[in-house]
Amino acid sequence: MIQNNLQICTKTVMDTTDPNIKFNKSGESHYYTNFIKNIIPIWKNDNSKFYQLEKIADKIKKDSKKNEFDCIIGISGGVDSSYLVYLAKEILGLRPLVYHVDAGWNSQLAVSNIEKIIDKLNLDLHTDVIYWPEMKDLQLSFFKAQVPHLDTPQDHAFFSSMYNYASKYKVKYILNGGNFSTECVREPLEWHYHASDLKQLKDIHSKFGNLKLDKFPTADIFKYKFYYRFVKSIKVIQPLNLVKYIKSEAIDLLQRKFDWKEYSHKHYESRFTKFYEGYWLLNKFGYDKRKAHYSSLILTNQMTREDALKQISVAPYTEEIEDDFEYVANKLEISVMELKNLMNGENKSFRDYNSNYLLINFFTKLVRLAGIEKRIIE
Repeated sequence: MIQNNLQICTKTVMDTTDPNIKFNKSGESHYYTNFIKNIIPIWKNDNSKFYQLEKIADKIKKDSKKNEFDCIIGISGGVDSSYLVYLAKEILGLRPLVYHVDAGWNSQLAVSNIEKIIDKLNLDLHTDVIYWPEMKDLQLSFFKAQVPHLDTPQDHAFFSSMYNYASKYKVKYILNGGNFSTECVREPLEWHYHASDLKQLKDIHSKFGNLKLDKFPTADIFKYKFYYRFVKSIKVIQPLNLVKYIKSEAIDLLQRKFDWKEYSHKHYESRFTKFYEGYWLLNKFGYDKRKAHYSSLILTNQMTREDALKQISVAPYTEEIEDDFEYVANKLEISVMELKNLMNGENKSFRDYNSNYLLINFFTKLVRLAGIEKRIIE
């Protein structure tokens, strides 16, 4: 299917804005064929594997009975993490420490949603507030680098802060909201490069930053994937893959039980991410992350392809874009004109800067061959 000179997958809405997309003779992309071949055989969106999750929960309780908390769960205020906290406490009977990283861009709606979940479930919340001068300097570096993955500083802070905390306080279990139901199609690396590539983060900051990152939390992919896992014995569990997880049903439950409020789109609990994904990435590079998000929902029968095509034909938001330009510029302490000049600069990619891409790609292929990772990461 051709639309605006793009070839679009006949089963999803992924298209040739992903330069690595592949199609068969029927016009089906490798995202669709990978879902059919590698994900469907090991995953069902029902409760048939709930007994496995109960066994995992029992082991977590047994291993952590002398500790104040069984596990750590990161929360953003979004659907997946909010529902996971509910599942862990109310259904599995765990004693989680809820962990939030404030990188300076929380919307009031995100803060309100987190407070409601914590208060009604009577849980403890630990918030790590990232030192803003360094966060701002690092984010400006990525703007100046002209790369698509502007969210790397936030994402890196989110996971590294929590993993470092778990290691420091000897918490052996991290529960996260990763799942096949809403994320079986990953965003292509050209759109969103590995936030865990510390070599690239440091290279971009060394070229465009002004401050030393003395307080900013860091942990590269090898540290949290190998050192923390095999030396520190920290285990990462994804409970949402072992239960029936329908996004609309999760939203209904959260609204009913907690008066939780829905965002306009996935990840828009952060004002920066809303601006970056909804406007900057789409208008500067032509990359629309909704295509990956909606394709996941199409493949898991939570959205029709026709509805997805209709929604991506409309800009995510336009009315408040001037206000958001001013908000982001003021937050970063630059002028609106400077921000617009950055918008109009020469586009670059992660390939233009030093990185561990070749090494990460090698290990990614290994874990896919071993059957550990089922999704496409390229």
